[in-house]
Amino acid sequence: MNNEPLAIPTMAEMAAQGKEPEILFWVGCAGSFDERARKITRDICKILQHVGISYAVLGTEENCTGDPAKRAGNEFLFQMQAIMNIQVLDGYNIKKIVTGCPHCFNTIKNEYPGLGGNYEVIHHTQLIQQLIDAGKLKAEGGESFKGKRITYHDPCYLGRGNDVYEAPRAALEILDTELVEMKRCKSNGLCCGAGGAQMFKEPEPGKKDINIERIADVIEVKAQVVAAACPFCMTMLTDGVKNQDKEQEIKVLDIAEITVRANGL
Repeated sequence: MNNEPLAIPTMAEMAAQGKEPEILFWVGCAGSFDERARKITRDICKILQHVGISYAVLGTEENCTGDPAKRAGNEFLFQMQAIMNIQVLDGYNIKKIVTGCPHCFNTIKNEYPGLGGNYEVIHHTQLIQQLIDAGKLKAEGGESFKGKRITYHDPCYLGRGNDVYEAPRAALEILDTELVEMKRCKSNGLCCGAGGAQMFKEPEPGKKDINIERIADVIEVKAQVVAAACPFCMTMLTDGVKNQDKEQEIKVLDIAEITVRANGL
């Protein structure tokens, strides 16, 4: 594992040199501020550097996409945040964006065009699949996942929201693992409980939290690793595993983290 500090360029630095990157990495709020999600951010950067893709981040110029505000019903705040971001993106002539978060992915891809922001937006699992297909990532030279039972949890905004089901699974299938599907998967997947701005409020009265219900599905298929592709899902699944005292038996890892470990980056 290469633990050297990452030199991640910002758009402002590249613009000062008269350069435009091939791709903008939209880090997102969770990827910037949440300690667990920061590890995923670093691993996405490791992948981009490993394959030689020219990329940059906005750094302090990146604002929240407005997804939580919109889902919570504050359309005015959403439009303010979105328009501010669109002005920054267009100012740098951004054409292609990769995100580490399905919420950012969905909002920029599907809701920014209505406000004049038109970009090619891909999720990091789609980028990883493209790199595997191109032979640039081979899942060798690092940690072996051979023989491990891995299940994949479909994030709502990636799966049902945007029909991205195969890319994350393709990234796992290259590992020579036993990929097991939960009974509720793909278009019938169960939400982790964080979407729709629920992440930021206490749960309403009920018999069971959704993330506890979801971890029951994981335990049922006897998975040793739960692959996630969303920082919100990561929090909810990890909390669910803790609730069931299964931290020694079940690991929750993002697809980017699994890819980096498998390639020894």
